[in-house]
This record gives sequence, C-alpha cells and structure tokens, in this order.
Amino acid sequence: MEKIFKVFSQSQKGINSSWEAKAIDKNYPELQLCIPPEFEGPGLGYSPEDLYGLALLNCFIATFKFVAEKSRLDFENITGTGNLTVDKGDKAQPWMRKFEIHVELSGAKQPDRALALLEKTTKNCMIINSVQTEVIFSFQVKD
Repeated sequence: MEKIFKVFSQSQKGINSSWEAKAIDKNYPELQLCIPPEFEGPGLGYSPEDLYGLALLNCFIATFKFVAEKSRLDFENITGTGNLTVDKGDKAQPWMRKFEIHVELSGAKQPDRALALLEKTTKNCMIINSVQTEVIFSFQVKD
C-alpha cells in the first residue's frame, strides 16, 4: 500500500522573507510560510511548527472520521485543538517535545462507543505513529 505524496517549497534568502509551499500535482492554493517571531522571523505566515501541529491534529481527525465511518458511529461534529511545546533536548538541539490534543465530539448517539473509538484512533494515526514527540490526548464526548 505504498503511496507517495509530493510537496514543493521555494524561498529567497533571509530570515525575514516569506516563502510558498504546496502539494505537487494538486490544484490547491499555495501556503505562505514564514519563520515565527520566536525564532527571529516576522511571523507573517504559517511556520513549520504550525504545519507540524496541524499535521498531527488533522491526521487524528481524519483517522477518527475514517474509523467512525467504518464503525457506523453517528456523530454531528468533531473539534480539535492542540498545544505544541518546542524545547531543547538532551544534546541542546531544538525539538518538538510535546503535543497536547483536546478533542470534543458532539452529537454522538452512543457516547461510550464514541469514546472507545477515539481511544482506538490514538493507536492508528499514521503521522502520530511516525514522530518522537510525546502526544497527550484528552477527549470530551457530548450527546
């Protein structure tokens, strides 16, 4: 089941210049990226750290939607927020130390089953399974 996803990015020199990135062969708008102010950039676009957090969060949501569909779980809405902690590791190298995900699921007719499927999703998200970042989950299921 090997799949290849192609991406492209191009930038001029200088930490104050933004750049564009996109998925190749897809008719989607380009993303504007920029170094965040925390790293002496202007912060006028998405940062690589933003994209990392978004990738983790949205992989979880996409995986849950798939699991819920295949399990015939009925729900109205899923909302997720995340907090990414960037730190220095043992060798003083910067890394993404921790990502806290809070997910709220509303309109679930079977709240206990919904919670079980949210827990199952934590083990089946490809991107989360591919990183060394500690990922902490919290779930709230509403009727």
